[in-house]
Amino acid sequence: MTNTDLLGSTTSILAAALLIGLLIGVERGWQSRDKPPGHRVAGIRTFGLIGLLGGVAGLLAQAGWGAPSGLVIAAAAVSIAVGYYRAAAPPESLSVTSAIAALLTLALGMLATSGFAVQAIAAACVVTLLLASRSQLHGWLSGLSETDIQATARFALIAAAIWPLLPNQSFGPYDAWNARSLWAVVVLVTGFSLAGYVADKKFGRTRGTLATSAIGGMYSSTAVIAALSTRLRGSPNEIAAVTAGIALASAVMFARVLVLTAILAPAALPTLALATGPAAAVALLLAIRSARQPGATAGAEAPEPSSGNPVELLPALGFALLVAATAVATRWAEQRFGGAGAGVMIVITGSFDVDAAIVTLGGLGPGTLSPHDAGLILAAPVLINTLFKGAIVIANGGPGTRWRAAAPLLASSMTLVLAAAAVLVL
Repeated sequence: MTNTDLLGSTTSILAAALLIGLLIGVERGWQSRDKPPGHRVAGIRTFGLIGLLGGVAGLLAQAGWGAPSGLVIAAAAVSIAVGYYRAAAPPESLSVTSAIAALLTLALGMLATSGFAVQAIAAACVVTLLLASRSQLHGWLSGLSETDIQATARFALIAAAIWPLLPNQSFGPYDAWNARSLWAVVVLVTGFSLAGYVADKKFGRTRGTLATSAIGGMYSSTAVIAALSTRLRGSPNEIAAVTAGIALASAVMFARVLVLTAILAPAALPTLALATGPAAAVALLLAIRSARQPGATAGAEAPEPSSGNPVELLPALGFALLVAATAVATRWAEQRFGGAGAGVMIVITGSFDVDAAIVTLGGLGPGTLSPHDAGLILAAPVLINTLFKGAIVIANGGPGTRWRAAAPLLASSMTLVLAAAAVLVL
């Protein structure tokens, strides 16, 4: 590298260190804009210099002058701490946010000249965004309940602490189990429950049947539709609202199936989307049509299965056990009868729980089923599940309402059959 190249490289990384300081300094200066001159410890200029000083310390360390570099960093850190402490009057009013931001600016400036300029700038952007979101974060935090905190902590434990530590290797009968894959099922189930809980908190349960049906459909569309259908006998005048809720919950179910397939069995997604996409569109269109009828958006609350603890572990573990048992049965059928046997087992499993069928399909070895066949096999339990929900509505509904309320489910089922047949033929 020539001296010119070296000078250009040094200049660019020092400029990156300065940019980091200026970026964070803009936000800190804006936050203290109402303070009179002389009462601000650090603004845009000071933060820019702090970032540049960190960059110089990084260059000193890169040149082998570790001791001078350490002295520069230590002196700057002490100066920052003393400056913010003396500015706090009384001491109880001391806020460490700006002091920590200044120290972080110093560290990021040093990082920028130590071979990690891109990462340092990205981190500075995140720091600036975090500092600028003070009001929003405090407002969000004040609205949290103890249940919210516990649910978040539980899900963090499940998804971020346990899951990455599990071994990613096959074991058990027919090598059908994988600890990390099985725990991924727990993560998905609890994640869907938490997402539904957050949506519930966001939109509330008093905004009518449509909102609660969409939210409840994330937990269990079957349970939501069963609860809605019980209203048909006692309140036949709510037929428009109930029909709209049933159609919307069904559309949410189709969407959930496609999302799960995209995550767990992506090879089957194109065929499954062609087979179930039109059915989902029909359900959504019928939901919109019913929602536009008089009384459909009334404030009556749709009966909804209680989610209880937003992140309940036992139901998720039970679902994982079901998936584990299904995986063994499917592998057995695969070895005894080939791919056709595995497909039959997936259809049977999906008749009871579509999500379990998706997880089982995702765990099959490559080449067991073609992507085309896998998509059609998954469409079968979706059809059976939709027809089962239609039977629930017909059984629970009143004489003059049952068929109208079940119409979205029956229409979706018919559309699914036609679309799947077209995919099969073409």
